[in-house]
Amino acid sequence: MSTVAQDHSLFEIDRELDLLLDEIQEQTETEETEKVRPELMQRFERFCEAYSEKVDRIGHFLSLTEARALYCRTQAARLAERARSAENKVDRTKNMVLYYLRSRDLRKIEGREFTLRMQKNSQDSVVIFDESQVPLVFRDIEAKIPGRIWEALLSSAPDEIRRELNACIRQMKPSPDTIKTAAAAHQEVPGAQVRRGVHLRAA
Repeated sequence: MSTVAQDHSLFEIDRELDLLLDEIQEQTETEETEKVRPELMQRFERFCEAYSEKVDRIGHFLSLTEARALYCRTQAARLAERARSAENKVDRTKNMVLYYLRSRDLRKIEGREFTLRMQKNSQDSVVIFDESQVPLVFRDIEAKIPGRIWEALLSSAPDEIRRELNACIRQMKPSPDTIKTAAAAHQEVPGAQVRRGVHLRAA
């Protein structure tokens, strides 16, 4: 990469090109000649070249970084799956040893480096042996509820129930699909609007 491209940002190069173009135009108008001073033309050509180099460098950076991000997401999913698999193996192995200890009426078994011991938990834990039989009142419900239904539910509920419902909210965020539907029906949505955005593509 040229020194100009290394030492200047894209904005600085673009601004310098604008200034050089103004200077070239001013010279040709005041001196009434189409011939531009060599040093001025050389500087203009250097900054044109630097502009192209800068654009290419940004394009390479975006391509590399996007590929790296995709790789990291892929690796994260793969590692998360490996972690789940490892945790399942740990649980299966522990259950196998516990079964062995119970079947032999033992509290522990010892090796050269480790002792495997059956030990009571510090607190009680719930064991679900048939989830279908557990009554609704003993369940936690996670649901994705459209805002209009939630609003109708709150408006018809007593104050105490309304407070409890609001306390159950873990996350509340705008629904892009609902907002788009409203906009298509020419309905104004306070705090939001639908518009066609832009994105940068490096190719």
